[in-house]
Amino acid sequence: MAVTLEEAPWLGWILLKALLRFAFMVANNLVAIPSYICYVIILQPLRVLDSKRFWYIEGIMYKWLLGMVASWGWYAGYTVMEWGEDIKAISKDEAMMLVNHQATGDVCTLMMCLQDKGLVVAEMMWLMDHIFKYTNFGIVSLIHGDFFIRQGRSYRDQQLLLLKKHLENYYRSRGRKWIVLFPEGGFLRKRRETSQAFAKKNNLPFLTHVTLPRCGATKIILSTLVARQENGSPAGGDAKQLGSKSKGLQWIIDTTIAYPKAEPIDIQTWILGYRKPTVTHVHYRIFPIKDVPLEIDDLTNWLYQRFIEKEDLLSHFYETGAFPPSKGQKEAVSREMTLSNMWIFLIQSFAFLSGYMWYNILQYFYHYLF
Repeated sequence: MAVTLEEAPWLGWILLKALLRFAFMVANNLVAIPSYICYVIILQPLRVLDSKRFWYIEGIMYKWLLGMVASWGWYAGYTVMEWGEDIKAISKDEAMMLVNHQATGDVCTLMMCLQDKGLVVAEMMWLMDHIFKYTNFGIVSLIHGDFFIRQGRSYRDQQLLLLKKHLENYYRSRGRKWIVLFPEGGFLRKRRETSQAFAKKNNLPFLTHVTLPRCGATKIILSTLVARQENGSPAGGDAKQLGSKSKGLQWIIDTTIAYPKAEPIDIQTWILGYRKPTVTHVHYRIFPIKDVPLEIDDLTNWLYQRFIEKEDLLSHFYETGAFPPSKGQKEAVSREMTLSNMWIFLIQSFAFLSGYMWYNILQYFYHYLF
């Protein structure tokens, strides 16, 4: 499509801004990620002496790194509006987030909207596609203890066994409390046709805005992380007593992400910022773990019901521009999520100062040795 003379300056500004943002992102990664690795290495004696304190410090640095990623979208005008129940009330308990998946920007959106939820991000474990292991952030996720899952029917059983072992070895030993799962097993645009064919074959609802979830990973997480009472029933939170101090996984947070006009943001847009400022909407619904069935057939039906409800939520959002009110409410209430510009400035400054410090230290040892 030809560019008119009037549009040329605007297009030139968009390209220049994208290049500047990309350059900053590269510089940000070049100082922040190596600095994180150097701090982790230098703190290894603390890991031996006081593992709990070591993983607490590592978690704080991890939260800062995710905060930097969030800031790229924040300054491009990609903000978040939150709906439904307030998950800050359970930020100190153990919880699992079940999230619909539309694009790579979903992860960035969660990185942003969870920043103001206390230490949730620092104590969080992500389940993500194995391809992310080979990105620039992969080494950070490996150190932090996130799990990379390989998709495909031929890998499924093996991956579920590896997930169970991973949770047993790393989840509580590293002080993790929240775990993020995308049960659909892939992006909406890639899985919708297959999911609809499966639904038709098995007389299940026809879904357009989400796909039917896969239940294997959810089953493994629940069977591994849910504490049991003496009678064998799950010990977990009560919706009326959010101050519960029960051990083990206590809550399921059904999380629904919606983009205006059903146009999701991908990671390239998040980095380059060439899309106009956009508000992403995130809806939360909290379920106490005692209300979640653990037997596979009942759990499958329960998960299907959650995604059928997501379909209804998204249909309402795309028609009205807002999520429907929760039960017992006459009007839906939204909350604008904000990031502190001062906090972003401080963590970015710390990253660049740390990069400069480690560069000089390594340069000194290089010249000393060679």
